[in-house]
Amino acid sequence: MKTARHIHLIGICGTAMASLAGLLQLRGHRVTGSDAAAYPPMSDQLRSLGIPLLEPYAAANLQPAPDLVIVGNAISRGNPELEYLLEQRIPFTSMAQIVHSEFLASCTPLVVAGTHGKTTTSSMLAWILSVAGRDPSFLIGGVVENFGTSFHWSEAAQDSARPLFVIEGDEYDTAFFDKGPKFLHYFPHSMVLTSVEFDHADIYASLAEVKTAFKRLVNLVPRSGLVVACDGSTNVDECVAKAFCKVQRYGFAADSAWQLRNLQQGPDGTRWNIFHDGELWAEVQMPLAGEHNALNATAAAALAASHGISAEAVTEALSAFKSVKRRLEVKAVVNGITIVDDFAHHPTAIRETLRALRARYAGAKLWAVLEPRSNTLRRNVFERELVESLALADHVVLADVYNAASIAQAERLQPASVVRQLHQRGTPADLLADADAITQSIAPQLRAGDVVAILSNGGFGGIYEKLPKRLGELA
Repeated sequence: MKTARHIHLIGICGTAMASLAGLLQLRGHRVTGSDAAAYPPMSDQLRSLGIPLLEPYAAANLQPAPDLVIVGNAISRGNPELEYLLEQRIPFTSMAQIVHSEFLASCTPLVVAGTHGKTTTSSMLAWILSVAGRDPSFLIGGVVENFGTSFHWSEAAQDSARPLFVIEGDEYDTAFFDKGPKFLHYFPHSMVLTSVEFDHADIYASLAEVKTAFKRLVNLVPRSGLVVACDGSTNVDECVAKAFCKVQRYGFAADSAWQLRNLQQGPDGTRWNIFHDGELWAEVQMPLAGEHNALNATAAAALAASHGISAEAVTEALSAFKSVKRRLEVKAVVNGITIVDDFAHHPTAIRETLRALRARYAGAKLWAVLEPRSNTLRRNVFERELVESLALADHVVLADVYNAASIAQAERLQPASVVRQLHQRGTPADLLADADAITQSIAPQLRAGDVVAILSNGGFGGIYEKLPKRLGELA
């Protein structure tokens, strides 16, 4: 698109869609968007950019007709804007297609993929490259606190041949008209593969289907590229086994190219040593908590090193890396009570979040407040694993399943069953309907020194604002 156009995004508050909106605006296009329910941090980012955000969905939002409509992957037939654009023959495309054609085709794509950790790892990689003076472009599914944004179009992209572009590679489907994974549109030069587990139970029928998607992504990497893959997972092993490019493993295994040793966690963050091919490469410390984040950082360091970034630049960058919004983000400290927001979408992610909080706040009473909202957590496929993860907390509070009526009863998670199993394991647990009921119930029970982990991949009824407000009223 060589000339400025009016581009409208349906489902603009999705993390990737809001990031794309910002990139398109930087390229000189007039951008508008619509969504059903806007919530931070992406709604805040859009408003700060002056991008009109229309609510709710309506045919009138496409009048007069834009030059192009980008249809988010959460949009299905029946949406009034989608129905209108099909009737009126307004040109439309997907987020992944336009990212490739407008941005990645002229760059060197560095794709970070995996069931877990891809947002944080891609943020770390972009920050490392930036600190090293490489000024990468990036598009990430979360607001990176070091940059204050989720996207960037580099000045280097105007002048240099095939500049670096860091992008989070999402395995979720592309659009209502393209049910393949978004990341297959990104054609990586090099990539990170953090993990492979069954997820997105609404579009993948089995773990085998998930692995097939990741195998196809690996198969797109050219011989001159690199796959940096986590060790210790037979699923990852299988997905990289037939790569045509070089594969470097990272993790705790003694034979991995990039090995973590001497991991230490405390209230001030995490320290460890990175060994490369058996030799000490870097002594790292960073403010983030959690073994999983040390693994994420090591993956980012390995891919950065393959593009000429020194160990010194990596350690400097990681020591100053803050975090990503909604990843172990401290939302408030009220009356000595710490409220943490984390983007929980899977039992494994919940487990690692609670483990990290245990390390950061040793001795504190840890509350886990969960809204089953992701398409995986709303289903009963991981009920046993969910109970095991939540049992790491001292007290668990579950909300009702988000939009429960859209999931068949036989497939739907039963929060009452989760609560019952937690009680059987000796973990106090409550089932409360929504954010208001939870706020009113737990606020009087909280004490100075407690840590409350709010786990949801959505707005959770405004609990992030309601709970601190209620605690303030009780002071």
